[in-house]
Order: sequence, then structure tokens, then C-alpha cells
Amino acid sequence: MSVERTVRALLAGCIAWSVVAPASLIAQTSAPTTVASAASSRAATDVANRVWAQALAGNGDAALDVVRSLPAESADPTLVHLKTLPDQYDLHLVKQAQARDERLATLQKELDEQLAKPQSATTLSEALKTTVEWYMLSLDKSKVLSDPRIEKLVAAADTSAKAAEAEGDWLTANELFVRLSLLFDEQGRYRDDVKRLGHRLSMLRLFVPQRFWEMRNQQRIASGKDPLPPYNALGEDYAEKLKGVSLSLVETAINRAAEQHVDRARIGRRDLLIGGLEFVRTMVTTTDLNPVFPGLADAQARTRMVAYLDDKINDLSTNAARYSRYEVPKLITDLLTVNSETVRLPETAVLREFGDGAMSRLDDFSAIIWPDDLARFERMYQGKLKGIGVQIQMDEATQLIKVVTPLEGTPAQRAGIRAGDLIKKIDGQAALGLSLNQAVELITGREGTKVNITMERDGDEVDFNLVRAVIPIRSVKGWKRTNAREDKWDWFVDPENKIGYIRLLQFQEDTTNELNAAVREMKEQGVKALVLDMRFNPGGLLTQAVSVANFFIDHGTIVSTTGENASEEAVARLAKLKGLPLAVLVNEGSASASEIVSGALKYYADKGDIRAVLIGDRTYGKGSVQNVFDLSRNAQMKLTTQYYKLPSGAIIHRLPGAADWGVSPHVTCAMLPEQISQSLTLRQDADVMPIDENGNPAPGATAVDPSKLLTDGIDLQLEYALVLLQTQTASQPTDRQARLNN
Repeated sequence: MSVERTVRALLAGCIAWSVVAPASLIAQTSAPTTVASAASSRAATDVANRVWAQALAGNGDAALDVVRSLPAESADPTLVHLKTLPDQYDLHLVKQAQARDERLATLQKELDEQLAKPQSATTLSEALKTTVEWYMLSLDKSKVLSDPRIEKLVAAADTSAKAAEAEGDWLTANELFVRLSLLFDEQGRYRDDVKRLGHRLSMLRLFVPQRFWEMRNQQRIASGKDPLPPYNALGEDYAEKLKGVSLSLVETAINRAAEQHVDRARIGRRDLLIGGLEFVRTMVTTTDLNPVFPGLADAQARTRMVAYLDDKINDLSTNAARYSRYEVPKLITDLLTVNSETVRLPETAVLREFGDGAMSRLDDFSAIIWPDDLARFERMYQGKLKGIGVQIQMDEATQLIKVVTPLEGTPAQRAGIRAGDLIKKIDGQAALGLSLNQAVELITGREGTKVNITMERDGDEVDFNLVRAVIPIRSVKGWKRTNAREDKWDWFVDPENKIGYIRLLQFQEDTTNELNAAVREMKEQGVKALVLDMRFNPGGLLTQAVSVANFFIDHGTIVSTTGENASEEAVARLAKLKGLPLAVLVNEGSASASEIVSGALKYYADKGDIRAVLIGDRTYGKGSVQNVFDLSRNAQMKLTTQYYKLPSGAIIHRLPGAADWGVSPHVTCAMLPEQISQSLTLRQDADVMPIDENGNPAPGATAVDPSKLLTDGIDLQLEYALVLLQTQTASQPTDRQARLNN
């Protein structure tokens, strides 16, 4: 049986596991006679067109069958070369199918062993974890959910999760509900439970972080894991985080949401006020908060407060009258008065919970950006960090924060901070036990302010007095780092066939400028095709999404919105890559702006206006318009006001109860969970080039080669993209063939 027939038999005809062969490796192993010459045959062009048409029609496996079916011997060397392109892909596909089958067999055995153990929350959670992986790997997911063992497991886990929540074991309840939710994600069966427990845990993290640490540590020890490092309270004062929270801030947010939210016809002020009261009730009834809020320990006071909240919630729930904007401050003022007469919680804490509760009644992407969150929010969308310029990670051996590398041209690099340095102190305070988030919050700050970092290096302590500066975060990356500068990349994943590679991490203020520079370099080197990788791209600025799509689209609507039905149109002179064969990689982590770009590219590719094929998995389904409004001098809110529409008129957003959302690729190519994990780790490591204080590669540092993604069959989606594009460039003369001809 031929390799491709074996693959098809293993996968029972499912093209979801189709992917492709590495370009660079093929270029190295193919004899010069197999490379297309400048006088490529018409037959090769015809083959390339048929391959593309099949992929565009969604027939991923059939597209490669076009070249697989070519004769093994031919007078045309280009056709011989074309036939070899899927060879390594086919081997990797067989390897993937075998790995999947082996893992499924192992999971079945593990599940039976877990289900045979005495039932407890821990064993149920372990069994759910195994089931989730089985579900992810299975080609027939409905079969997993209908398995009698799984039905019994789900029922038992549901009961156990509810019991754990009733007993105040929030971490156990959350873990069980999260794993149940993963099994029933499309149905949304446990979504509300996950949101509820998520709120409870976020409240503990904010107000009683030490108690939260204790709970996590106890859970780790109970499961046989090493304990956490000692608790470190540095930067964890909730009173500092609540500075700037006010009644007027919350009132403005609620009224704006009631008047401008996209779903305001269904969700009014009454619903928002109920949500606020419910969150405050949760706070009042959470006994873990008693140590920091002594008034909650007074049973009589707590009972009075709960009774007031229940009466108000009941009154609002049974009264269908519309509430005006002027009633919002009155209700909140009454709430604060009763609070001061009973449990005496800090007003800022009550206001924050009330505000978050009101926003919880809206969609998942509307929220108040509180003063302590504002810096993180601005970093995300502006792409500028105000700090010292280091990449950091947790060092498992020492439980300290370790410097992966300083960034080129930053205060850390100029001061002499090196890769491998361990952060011992921040402004004289011990850093042992800090989380990465704590460390980031303490190290970053306003531009021009000072911070002292004590590093451990070779057993000695070294002090660095640094002045914070604006640290640009690049959103456009290439295939391989070429030197210490963040903008210096090898942009070609397949230099022999001039196939470029662009990764868009997110859409920031400078994304278009960065892409322009990359495109200019690739054009100077004769780019013939391009891979645009937007996997795990969470989105960002609409303006940048439109301009990125405009690189490939020279006319027509790129995106429009519901309501006012405003649209963004392509401008012909900006379509710098129009006509270039393009493979677009997307997955379930591609959201928002990346869905706008991929959706527009797919629409115009289907029309025949551009040459693009989408490869991967269906995107996330976040297609809503968030406007950002000021609430005070140091607080904002993001509010969903509209939905985005693709040029076809389809809405990207995953609406409640919807069966269709996001952007589906032309060619569905799935990867095993282990492959996804390995590819992310390898890609992350390859992106880092440790440097010294002079901006040169650090002594002994070796760059990780990303080509293992292809040669080892790890990134099958990228492999498929490469084989597809190689069929399109094969009839074009390569640099090597041009040299041979001369």
C-alpha cells in the first residue's frame, strides 16, 4: 500500500489531520535536477493551479493527491520535483496518527484505573483530566460523551463540584467545573459555574492573597507535589489597589453600559444593579475574608446585610419597571449606608465588587478597567511597556525570578543585566516567593522613575540602579533571529523557494509599520510566496487589522459593523502584496482583529480576487466592537457596542446558543495537544537571543533552531502550508537554478 493510502486508511478519510513537508529540508535533499528551471513546463503550472483549486475548495488531502499521482519518472524535472513534495509530510502524518492511537490506548487504560479507585474529588478530577484529553484527541467526540463510563463520571463530578463549593473548597470546585466545562464547551453547560468560581477566586486573590496562597499550597501538597515557595506579600496590599475607586466611577460605568451596550434592549439598568448586589452578597458570605474584614465575623451584622441584599435583589427581580440613570447612585448610596451600619466593609471594596458584578451581566469582553489594571490594559493595546526591558521566567530550581535575556537597547541591557541573573530583591525587598505578575507590577512603572534590582550572579549579589523607560514590544516576528536586535529576522522559512514567514503576535499601534519593514526586506530578496501565521493572536486594534488586510486586498470592504453599519474599505495603493500566494495559519486561539483579517482574506480568496488559503482550525469567535471610555482620571471601561461583520455579512462573534461562529479555514489541519505544546515551547525558545551589556550575543549562548518544527514533524499546520506554497513556486526559477543556468 502506498504511503498516502496508508495515511488515508489510518485516518479513515479525515482530512483534519492532513499536513505537510518542510520546504527547507526538501530543498536540501532534492537533487539540482529536480528544481524547476526558468523554462518550467505548462504541465507544472497546470498542476499548481489544480492543487490550489482543491485546497481553496476545502479538499486538503485531494490537493496533495494532485502531486502524489504524478508519474515517478518524467522528462520534465519540475513534475518529478513536485511529486516529492508531500513525501516527508506523509511520513509525519503516519507518525502523528500512530502517536494519536498510542496515546488514546494509554488514556483508556489510565481512565479505567482512575475510575476503579475509591471515589473522591481528587480521583474524579484526575479522571476528568484524562477524559478531556481523550475528547480532544478523538475523531468522534460525541462517542466520548455518550460513553456510559463518562456519563457516570460527569454526574459524579457535578455532584462533587457542588459539594466542594458548598463547603467553601473553592479551588477544588473550580478545578472540577473547569474540566467539566472543557468537555461541554460548545453546549456552554458549565460556563456559568466557571464564571462564578472564577469571581470567587479573583476576590480572594485581591483581598486575601495569603489565604489564596495557603489554599493553593495545601492543594499541591495533597496531590503529592512540592510545596510553593514562602508567601511574599510584596505589592499585594489591596488598599493600594483600590485607590481611585469611587461611587461616581461605578455610576458612570453602569449608566454608560445601560445606554450603549450592544445588548441594551435585553440587559437594562435593573439587570446591572442585580448583578452588582449579587457580587456584594458573595463577598459578604465568603468566610475566608473574615481575617481582613473583621465585620464579616459578626454573625448578626452579616445576617442583617444579607437580608438587605436579598430584599433588594428580590425587589429588582420582580419589578419590571425601567430604572432611570438617577436611581443608580441612590441604590448604591443606600447600600453603602447599610454596609456602614452592619459589616463595615471598606467602601472602595464594596464599590469594586458592585461594579464588577454589574459588568458580569454583560458579555465577557465588557469590563471596568480599575486604576490598578490600567497600566496592564495600556500595555496590551499600545505595545509599549514602561519598565527596564527584561524577559523573565520562574526558575524552578531556586524559586526565584530569572532573567531570560535583557532586550536590546533598554536600561537593563545598558546597565549590564545578563541572561541567567536571578532577581533577589526589588527596591530592597526580598523577591523570593513572588509570582511573575507580582514581579512585573513591581518592576514596571512610570517612565523616568527609578527602581533598584538586586541580582544573584555566580553566588554574588549585584545591585542595579535603573531608570524606567518606554520599552517597545514588537508584534511582527519572522522565522529565525539573526542578531540581538528585536527587528532583525530571517524572514524566509524556505529561502531556496523564497517563501517568506510572518508571525503576527497581536495588533498594536506599530504593527503596520513593522510589517512594512519586513515586507520591504522580503521584496528586496525576491519573495515569491508567504506564510502569514496568526495562530494564538488575541487581536488588538481595528485600525491595524484593516491596514494589515489591505496589504493583500486592493478593493472592497474589509470589515463592517452592526448598528450604524460603518465599514472599512481597502485602498488600492496600500495592497503591497496583492497577488502573492498566501497561506494563512489560524487556530482556536486566533481572536478579534486576527479574525477580521483572516475572514476578509478568505472572502476575497473565495471570490478569486486574491491568492490565499486558510489552514488550521476554526477561530475563537470574538467579533465584538469594544469602545474604551474614560471613567475618571485613572480608570476606564471597555464596552461592547457593536458586532463586526465580514464582507460576506456574517458575524464573527460566538453569540449565546450559536452553532456557527468565527472563521473556518479552507483546509482543516489538527495538531495533537503534545505537538501544540512542543511547538509553542520551541518557538518561544527560538525567539530569544540572550545578549550582554554591549548588545552582543551572550557568551556561550546558542540560538535554538526553529527548523525542528518542520524536520521533526511538530508543526503540521506549517508543514501543510509550506508544501502548498512550494507547489506554487516550483514552476518559478530559484536562485540556485538561475546560477546553474548562468
